[in-house]
Amino acid sequence: MDALTDKEMDRVIEMAWEDRTPFEAIYVQFSLTESDVIRLMQRQLKPNSFKRWRKRVQGRSTKHLKLRSFTAGTFKSKAQRHITGNRISGKN
Repeated sequence: MDALTDKEMDRVIEMAWEDRTPFEAIYVQFSLTESDVIRLMQRQLKPNSFKRWRKRVQGRSTKHLKLRSFTAGTFKSKAQRHITGNRISGKN
């Protein structure tokens, strides 16, 4: 956990606040377990912000893949442009 850069730490905090980002996604990207994320949030947030966050995510089904009643997938509009190599190409 100490090996995270400031940018990575900011991203973990952002993902932890997002309702639909499960702890498993944070683990896949940053190898941080749910308890690691909780400790990071406790160290990085103000006490009242941490309490608010814990109350918000505790038992929230969207933060735990096993508790979700839906399958999260990706959606791509047919009107969305295809992006390749940081350049936007014409519609496909």
